Amino acid sequence: MIISKDISKSFGGVQALKSISLTINKASVFGLVGTNGAGKSTFLRLLAGIYKPDSGEITIDGQPVWENIELKKRVYYISDEQYFFANATPLEVARYYNGIYPNYDMERFHKLMQGFELPVGRKINTFSKGMKKQVSVICGLAANTDYIFCDETFDGLDPVMRHTVKSLFAAEVAERELTPIIASHNLRELEDICDHVGLLHRGGVLMEKDLDDMKLGAGKVQCVLPEGVEVESLGLDIAVQDRRGSLVTIIARGVPDEIAARVAAVHPVFMEVLPLTLEEYFIMETEVAGYDLKNLFL
Repeated sequence: MIISKDISKSFGGVQALKSISLTINKASVFGLVGTNGAGKSTFLRLLAGIYKPDSGEITIDGQPVWENIELKKRVYYISDEQYFFANATPLEVARYYNGIYPNYDMERFHKLMQGFELPVGRKINTFSKGMKKQVSVICGLAANTDYIFCDETFDGLDPVMRHTVKSLFAAEVAERELTPIIASHNLRELEDICDHVGLLHRGGVLMEKDLDDMKLGAGKVQCVLPEGVEVESLGLDIAVQDRRGSLVTIIARGVPDEIAARVAAVHPVFMEVLPLTLEEYFIMETEVAGYDLKNLFL
Protein backbone atom coordinates (compact mmCIF):
# COMPACT_ATOMS: atom_id res chain seq x y z
CA MET A 1 0.00 0.00 0.00
CA ILE A 2 1.15 3.50 -0.87
CA ILE A 3 0.24 6.37 1.45
CA SER A 4 1.09 10.01 0.80
CA LYS A 5 0.25 12.52 3.50
CA ASP A 6 0.19 16.25 2.74
CA ILE A 7 2.95 16.06 0.12
CA SER A 8 4.18 19.37 -1.26
CA LYS A 9 6.98 20.07 -3.74
CA SER A 10 8.24 23.31 -5.27
CA PHE A 11 10.89 24.10 -7.86
CA GLY A 12 12.19 27.61 -7.37
CA GLY A 13 9.14 29.81 -7.19
CA VAL A 14 6.83 27.27 -8.83
CA GLN A 15 4.76 24.97 -6.63
CA ALA A 16 4.30 21.68 -8.47
CA LEU A 17 2.33 19.90 -5.72
CA LYS A 18 0.50 21.17 -2.67
CA SER A 19 -0.77 19.01 0.18
CA ILE A 20 -1.30 15.83 -1.84
CA SER A 21 -2.86 13.02 0.22
CA LEU A 22 -3.62 9.72 -1.52
CA THR A 23 -3.96 6.08 -0.51
CA ILE A 24 -3.27 3.50 -3.21
CA ASN A 25 -4.13 -0.10 -2.41
CA LYS A 26 -1.92 -3.00 -3.36
CA ALA A 27 -2.83 -5.14 -6.39
CA SER A 28 -5.00 -2.42 -7.92
CA VAL A 29 -4.46 -0.28 -11.00
CA PHE A 30 -4.45 3.40 -10.05
CA GLY A 31 -4.93 6.03 -12.75
CA LEU A 32 -3.47 9.48 -12.18
CA VAL A 33 -5.05 11.92 -14.60
CA GLY A 34 -4.42 15.59 -15.23
CA THR A 35 -3.31 18.04 -17.90
CA ASN A 36 0.32 18.89 -18.58
CA GLY A 37 1.64 20.79 -15.57
CA ALA A 38 -0.88 19.29 -13.16
CA GLY A 39 1.90 17.58 -11.16
CA LYS A 40 1.60 13.96 -12.34
CA SER A 41 5.27 13.47 -13.22
CA THR A 42 6.43 15.18 -10.02
CA PHE A 43 4.21 12.93 -7.93
CA LEU A 44 5.50 9.76 -9.63
CA ARG A 45 9.11 10.87 -9.11
CA LEU A 46 8.38 11.45 -5.43
CA LEU A 47 6.91 7.94 -5.20
CA ALA A 48 10.01 6.52 -6.89
CA GLY A 49 12.33 8.38 -4.52
CA ILE A 50 13.86 10.53 -7.27
CA TYR A 51 12.65 13.73 -5.60
CA LYS A 52 12.44 14.45 -1.90
CA PRO A 53 9.21 16.15 -0.79
CA ASP A 54 9.51 19.62 0.73
CA SER A 55 6.93 18.60 3.31
CA GLY A 56 4.72 15.64 4.09
CA GLU A 57 5.47 11.93 4.03
CA ILE A 58 5.34 9.08 1.51
CA THR A 59 5.44 5.45 2.60
CA ILE A 60 5.24 2.21 0.63
CA ASP A 61 4.17 -0.79 2.70
CA GLY A 62 4.92 1.24 5.81
CA GLN A 63 8.47 2.23 4.80
CA PRO A 64 9.65 5.71 3.86
CA VAL A 65 10.70 6.02 0.22
CA TRP A 66 13.45 8.63 0.30
CA GLU A 67 16.98 7.08 0.28
CA ASN A 68 15.56 3.60 0.96
CA ILE A 69 17.68 1.45 -1.36
CA GLU A 70 16.04 -1.86 -0.46
CA LEU A 71 12.56 -0.48 -1.06
CA LYS A 72 13.58 0.97 -4.42
CA LYS A 73 14.45 -2.53 -5.59
CA ARG A 74 10.71 -3.23 -5.41
CA VAL A 75 9.79 -0.20 -7.53
CA TYR A 76 10.19 0.39 -11.27
CA TYR A 77 9.67 3.82 -12.81
CA ILE A 78 8.98 4.41 -16.51
CA SER A 79 9.71 8.04 -17.35
CA ASP A 80 7.95 9.94 -20.10
CA GLU A 81 11.33 11.15 -21.37
CA GLN A 82 12.53 7.64 -22.31
CA TYR A 83 16.17 8.03 -21.28
CA PHE A 84 18.58 5.25 -22.23
CA PHE A 85 22.37 5.02 -22.14
CA ALA A 86 24.02 6.44 -25.26
CA ASN A 87 24.33 3.85 -28.04
CA ALA A 88 22.91 1.12 -25.78
CA THR A 89 20.95 -1.84 -27.09
CA PRO A 90 17.90 -3.31 -25.31
CA LEU A 91 20.01 -6.29 -24.27
CA GLU A 92 22.63 -4.05 -22.66
CA VAL A 93 19.92 -2.13 -20.79
CA ALA A 94 18.37 -5.39 -19.56
CA ARG A 95 21.74 -6.64 -18.33
CA TYR A 96 22.22 -3.37 -16.45
CA TYR A 97 18.83 -3.73 -14.74
CA ASN A 98 19.59 -7.38 -14.05
CA GLY A 99 22.35 -6.18 -11.75
CA ILE A 100 20.01 -3.84 -9.87
CA TYR A 101 16.74 -5.71 -9.44
CA PRO A 102 17.15 -9.00 -7.55
CA ASN A 103 14.20 -10.68 -9.29
CA TYR A 104 15.00 -9.55 -12.82
CA ASP A 105 13.96 -12.25 -15.30
CA MET A 106 16.18 -12.26 -18.41
CA GLU A 107 14.20 -15.13 -19.90
CA ARG A 108 11.01 -13.08 -19.61
CA PHE A 109 12.80 -10.11 -21.18
CA HIS A 110 13.81 -12.14 -24.24
CA LYS A 111 10.35 -13.67 -24.53
CA LEU A 112 8.64 -10.27 -24.45
CA MET A 113 11.12 -8.74 -26.89
CA GLN A 114 10.42 -11.59 -29.27
CA GLY A 115 6.66 -11.23 -28.77
CA PHE A 116 6.84 -7.49 -29.53
CA GLU A 117 9.12 -8.25 -32.50
CA LEU A 118 11.85 -5.91 -31.27
CA PRO A 119 15.55 -6.55 -32.03
CA VAL A 120 17.59 -7.00 -28.84
CA GLY A 121 20.90 -6.07 -30.49
CA ARG A 122 19.90 -2.91 -32.33
CA LYS A 123 20.78 0.48 -30.81
CA ILE A 124 17.80 2.03 -29.06
CA ASN A 125 18.56 5.50 -30.43
CA THR A 126 17.46 4.18 -33.85
CA PHE A 127 14.06 3.12 -32.47
CA SER A 128 10.85 5.10 -32.92
CA LYS A 129 9.14 6.70 -29.93
CA GLY A 130 6.65 3.84 -29.75
CA MET A 131 9.39 1.21 -29.88
CA LYS A 132 11.25 2.94 -27.06
CA LYS A 133 8.08 2.91 -24.97
CA GLN A 134 7.73 -0.81 -25.61
CA VAL A 135 11.32 -1.46 -24.48
CA SER A 136 10.64 0.46 -21.26
CA VAL A 137 7.52 -1.58 -20.55
CA ILE A 138 9.30 -4.85 -21.31
CA CYS A 139 12.19 -3.99 -18.99
CA GLY A 140 9.72 -2.96 -16.31
CA LEU A 141 7.75 -6.21 -16.49
CA ALA A 142 10.94 -8.29 -16.54
CA ALA A 143 12.11 -6.52 -13.35
CA ASN A 144 9.35 -8.33 -11.39
CA THR A 145 8.92 -5.45 -8.97
CA ASP A 146 5.91 -5.04 -6.69
CA TYR A 147 5.15 -1.55 -8.00
CA ILE A 148 5.49 0.00 -11.44
CA PHE A 149 5.03 3.74 -12.02
CA CYS A 150 4.16 4.71 -15.59
CA ASP A 151 4.34 8.29 -16.84
CA GLU A 152 2.34 8.69 -20.08
CA THR A 153 3.26 5.11 -20.97
CA PHE A 154 0.55 4.74 -23.62
CA ASP A 155 1.49 7.97 -25.40
CA GLY A 156 3.17 7.02 -28.67
CA LEU A 157 1.80 3.47 -28.76
CA ASP A 158 -0.58 2.44 -31.53
CA PRO A 159 -4.00 1.04 -30.51
CA VAL A 160 -2.90 -2.59 -30.79
CA MET A 161 0.15 -2.01 -28.61
CA ARG A 162 -1.88 -0.05 -26.05
CA HIS A 163 -4.27 -2.97 -25.74
CA THR A 164 -1.36 -5.43 -25.46
CA VAL A 165 0.37 -3.44 -22.70
CA LYS A 166 -2.89 -3.06 -20.77
CA SER A 167 -3.48 -6.81 -21.02
CA LEU A 168 0.03 -7.52 -19.72
CA PHE A 169 -0.50 -5.19 -16.76
CA ALA A 170 -3.87 -6.78 -15.97
CA ALA A 171 -2.33 -10.27 -16.06
CA GLU A 172 0.49 -9.21 -13.72
CA VAL A 173 -2.01 -7.71 -11.26
CA ALA A 174 -4.03 -10.95 -11.23
CA GLU A 175 -1.10 -13.38 -11.12
CA ARG A 176 1.37 -11.74 -8.74
CA GLU A 177 -0.40 -8.66 -7.32
CA LEU A 178 1.59 -6.06 -9.21
CA THR A 179 0.47 -2.49 -8.42
CA PRO A 180 0.69 -0.20 -11.46
CA ILE A 181 0.21 3.55 -11.16
CA ILE A 182 -0.47 5.03 -14.59
CA ALA A 183 -0.30 8.79 -15.17
CA SER A 184 -1.98 10.19 -18.26
CA HIS A 185 -3.58 13.36 -19.59
CA ASN A 186 -6.13 11.19 -21.42
CA LEU A 187 -9.03 9.79 -19.41
CA ARG A 188 -10.05 7.52 -22.28
CA GLU A 189 -6.81 5.57 -21.99
CA LEU A 190 -7.45 4.79 -18.32
CA GLU A 191 -11.09 3.84 -17.97
CA ASP A 192 -10.76 0.28 -19.32
CA ILE A 193 -7.87 -0.74 -17.05
CA CYS A 194 -7.98 1.27 -13.80
CA ASP A 195 -9.74 0.31 -10.58
CA HIS A 196 -9.28 3.73 -9.00
CA VAL A 197 -8.67 7.18 -10.50
CA GLY A 198 -7.34 10.41 -9.03
CA LEU A 199 -7.68 13.76 -10.78
CA LEU A 200 -4.82 16.24 -10.29
CA HIS A 201 -5.44 19.88 -11.08
CA ARG A 202 -3.03 22.76 -10.46
CA GLY A 203 -0.90 20.69 -8.10
CA GLY A 204 -3.72 19.40 -5.92
CA VAL A 205 -6.06 16.41 -5.82
CA LEU A 206 -9.38 17.63 -7.19
CA MET A 207 -11.08 14.25 -6.98
CA GLU A 208 -10.38 10.59 -6.17
CA LYS A 209 -12.89 7.88 -7.03
CA ASP A 210 -13.31 4.12 -7.26
CA LEU A 211 -14.54 3.26 -10.76
CA ASP A 212 -17.16 0.82 -9.49
CA ASP A 213 -18.59 3.54 -7.26
CA MET A 214 -18.69 5.89 -10.24
CA LYS A 215 -20.68 3.42 -12.31
CA LEU A 216 -23.24 3.09 -9.54
CA GLY A 217 -23.49 6.80 -8.89
CA ALA A 218 -24.84 8.14 -12.19
CA GLY A 219 -26.61 7.08 -15.35
CA LYS A 220 -26.99 8.21 -18.95
CA VAL A 221 -30.12 7.89 -21.06
CA GLN A 222 -30.89 9.04 -24.58
CA CYS A 223 -34.58 9.34 -25.39
CA VAL A 224 -37.43 10.95 -27.29
CA LEU A 225 -40.13 11.86 -24.76
CA PRO A 226 -43.86 11.80 -25.56
CA GLU A 227 -45.44 15.10 -26.55
CA GLY A 228 -46.16 17.23 -23.52
CA VAL A 229 -43.69 15.43 -21.22
CA GLU A 230 -40.76 17.57 -20.05
CA VAL A 231 -37.43 16.31 -18.71
CA GLU A 232 -37.98 18.21 -15.47
CA SER A 233 -41.11 16.15 -14.75
CA LEU A 234 -39.10 12.91 -14.53
CA GLY A 235 -37.99 13.67 -10.98
CA LEU A 236 -34.31 13.07 -11.71
CA ASP A 237 -31.25 14.77 -10.23
CA ILE A 238 -30.08 15.96 -13.64
CA ALA A 239 -26.44 16.93 -14.05
CA VAL A 240 -26.29 17.32 -17.84
CA GLN A 241 -29.10 17.77 -20.36
CA ASP A 242 -28.45 18.00 -24.10
CA ARG A 243 -31.30 18.43 -26.57
CA ARG A 244 -30.95 18.00 -30.33
CA GLY A 245 -34.36 18.38 -31.88
CA SER A 246 -36.62 15.89 -30.12
CA LEU A 247 -33.69 13.70 -29.00
CA VAL A 248 -32.64 14.35 -25.41
CA THR A 249 -29.52 13.05 -23.71
CA ILE A 250 -29.75 12.99 -19.92
CA ILE A 251 -26.97 12.38 -17.39
CA ALA A 252 -28.37 12.15 -13.87
CA ARG A 253 -27.02 11.28 -10.44
CA GLY A 254 -28.37 8.16 -8.82
CA VAL A 255 -28.62 4.41 -9.42
CA PRO A 256 -28.50 3.80 -13.21
CA ASP A 257 -31.36 1.25 -13.18
CA GLU A 258 -33.61 3.63 -11.25
CA ILE A 259 -32.82 6.45 -13.66
CA ALA A 260 -33.72 4.24 -16.62
CA ALA A 261 -36.93 3.10 -14.90
CA ARG A 262 -38.10 6.68 -14.34
CA VAL A 263 -37.63 7.49 -18.03
CA ALA A 264 -39.31 4.24 -19.12
CA ALA A 265 -42.30 4.98 -16.88
CA VAL A 266 -43.43 7.85 -19.15
CA HIS A 267 -43.40 5.52 -22.20
CA PRO A 268 -40.89 7.37 -24.37
CA VAL A 269 -41.11 7.15 -28.16
CA PHE A 270 -37.45 6.07 -28.12
CA MET A 271 -35.11 5.20 -25.28
CA GLU A 272 -31.55 3.87 -25.03
CA VAL A 273 -29.43 3.44 -21.90
CA LEU A 274 -25.83 4.43 -22.64
CA PRO A 275 -22.63 3.79 -20.66
CA LEU A 276 -21.33 6.81 -18.79
CA THR A 277 -17.70 7.42 -19.68
CA LEU A 278 -15.08 8.35 -17.12
CA GLU A 279 -14.62 11.61 -18.98
CA GLU A 280 -18.31 12.52 -18.65
CA TYR A 281 -18.32 11.61 -14.96
CA PHE A 282 -15.36 13.82 -14.15
CA ILE A 283 -16.77 16.73 -16.14
CA MET A 284 -20.07 16.35 -14.29
CA GLU A 285 -18.47 16.26 -10.84
CA THR A 286 -15.96 19.05 -11.43
CA GLU A 287 -18.67 21.38 -12.68
CA VAL A 288 -20.49 20.85 -9.38
CA ALA A 289 -17.27 21.74 -7.55
CA GLY A 290 -17.04 24.98 -9.53
CA TYR A 291 -14.51 23.87 -12.17
CA ASP A 292 -15.11 23.90 -15.91
CA LEU A 293 -12.81 21.18 -17.20
CA LYS A 294 -14.62 20.26 -20.43
CA ASN A 295 -11.83 21.45 -22.69
CA LEU A 296 -9.18 19.58 -20.69
CA PHE A 297 -10.57 16.16 -21.60
CA LEU A 298 -11.43 16.72 -25.26
